[in-house]
Amino acid sequence: MATQPSLLFILCLPTILLVFPFLSSATPYLHSLSSPAPATHFSGGTPHYHRHFSNLRKLKASLTVRHDSAPSAPMPSFTPPGGARVYHVTSYGADPTGKIDSTESLLRALSDVYNSTSEGSLMEGIRNLGGAQINLDGGNFLISRPLRLPAAGVGNVMIHGGSLRASDDFPSDGYLIELSPPSSSSSLSAAKKIKYQRAMNSTEDAMLSSSSSYNYEYISFRDLLLDSNYRGGGISVVNSLRTTIDNCYITHFTTTGISVQGGHETYIRSSFLGQHITAGGDPGERNFSGTGIRLVGNDNAVTDVVIFSAATGIVVSGQANIITGVHCYNKATGFGGTGIYLQLPGLTQTRIVNSYMDYTGIVAEDPVQLHISNTFFLGDASITLKSINGIVSGVNIVDNMFSGSGKGVAIVQLDESKSAFKQIDQVVIERNNAKGMQVKSTVGSAELEGNGTSWILDFNSVLTFPNHIRNVQYSFRSSDNGFPKHIVRNVSENRVVIETDVAVVGSVFATVDQGRS
Repeated sequence: MATQPSLLFILCLPTILLVFPFLSSATPYLHSLSSPAPATHFSGGTPHYHRHFSNLRKLKASLTVRHDSAPSAPMPSFTPPGGARVYHVTSYGADPTGKIDSTESLLRALSDVYNSTSEGSLMEGIRNLGGAQINLDGGNFLISRPLRLPAAGVGNVMIHGGSLRASDDFPSDGYLIELSPPSSSSSLSAAKKIKYQRAMNSTEDAMLSSSSSYNYEYISFRDLLLDSNYRGGGISVVNSLRTTIDNCYITHFTTTGISVQGGHETYIRSSFLGQHITAGGDPGERNFSGTGIRLVGNDNAVTDVVIFSAATGIVVSGQANIITGVHCYNKATGFGGTGIYLQLPGLTQTRIVNSYMDYTGIVAEDPVQLHISNTFFLGDASITLKSINGIVSGVNIVDNMFSGSGKGVAIVQLDESKSAFKQIDQVVIERNNAKGMQVKSTVGSAELEGNGTSWILDFNSVLTFPNHIRNVQYSFRSSDNGFPKHIVRNVSENRVVIETDVAVVGSVFATVDQGRS
C-alpha cells in the first residue's frame, strides 16, 4: 500500500511536464527519475515499472534537444540566485573569445552591481555592497570605451579573473577601467595634475572631514590582464579610498599604466607593467614612452611591482607614499629614462626601500623627508637630487648598493641647472657601497702626514654638496716630540686647513659632516 502514492505521482508526472516543456528547472527532476529507484519504492513484479521509465527517458531526451535548438535571445540583466552577488559577465552575453565587442554587456554587469542591495555604509555616503564580485570568467573581452560604474557612492566590490583588451577605436586618452564617476576627467596633463595635487594638499583637512569628497571605497581589481592596445592607459583611480590593485598585468599603454589621483590608500601590489612586452635588451628601448604608475595623491603603497618598459617607471606627485620591492628596468637612464621620479618639490615624504633600480635611476625634486635604503642600483643607475627652489631637507640615503661600469659615475648627483641648493639641512648620505662607481656621502674622513706648519685635507672626492662642510673634528699628533699649538684655520670649498705655530713633523686625522647643523 505504501508504494501506490509514489507510483501514482510518477504516472502523472509526464502529463505535468508536457504542459511546461521548456522549463529548464524540470531537467534536474528528470535526471533523478532516470536513475534506478530504490527497491523499497516499487514492487519487484510491477509490469509498468520499466515501461514508464523508458517513456520518461525518451521525454527527457526530447526536451534537451528542444532546449538546445531553441533560438538564442538577448541576455537579460542577471540577478545572482540565493542572495549571493557574483556577477558572471558571460551571463550578460559578453564574448570571452574577444572577437565581439563586449562593452555593453560588461557595463550592464557593472550597473547591476551598482544597483544591488547594500549592507549598510562604509564611509558616510558610500554604500557597502557586501563584497559583490564581477567575475570575468577567465575570458578575453574586447571593449571600445572605458568601463565605469554608473555613479559614485559604493564600495566593497571586486572585479577579477580575466582579460580586457582595447579595440582599435578605443579613445586614446581613456583607461580600460576608470574608477571615477562619468563626470570626472581622468586624463589631466602633468602640469594640471601637480596643480591639482597642491590644491588637494591645501584642503586635505576639509577632505578628511567630509566623506562626500570621495568617490568609492574598498574597490579591488585582482587577477586581471589589461591590454591597452596602444590606446590610452590601464586603470585610473580618482579620489577613492582603500583601492587595491593586486596581481594585474598591464601592457601596451601609451599614457599611464595605473593612474591614481587624489584619495587615500591605494595599494598596488604583485603586478607587472610594461608598454611593450619584453624582458630586457629590447632594440626599441630608446623609443619607450608613457609612465608605468603615476601617484598624484597621498598615503599610497606600491609593493612588489615590476615595471619592465616605459619611459618612466613611477612618477610620484603626492606626499607620504611608500615604494618597496619594486624592480624598474624600463627605459635606461642612458637613453633618457627614469625609474622613479619624485615630482612634488618640498612635500616629498616618500620612502623607497628594498627595491631594484636596473639601469634606471631615481630623480627627486627639492626632496623634503625622503628615505631611500636597502636598494640595489645596477648599470650606473644613480640618485639625482634636482633643485627647483634650492631646498633639500630631511633626506636619508643609506645602506644601498651600487654597481657600475667603472666610468666614474657618482652614486648621488646634483642637478642645479635651474638653481643651486641653498637650504641644506638634515641630509644623511652614508653607509652606501659601490663597485665601479664613485661613492658620494655627506660625511668623510681623511688622514695626512707632513712636515711643516700647514695641513690641507681635501674632501671633494667624497662629499656630495660643494662648499658645505658643517662640522669638523680633528686630532693632531707630533712625531718629533714637540708640543705645537694648532688650529683649524679655514674650512671652504670642501677643504679643511689646519695650521701649527711652529714647523713640526706630524699627522692630522679629520672627520667632516655636511648634513647636520
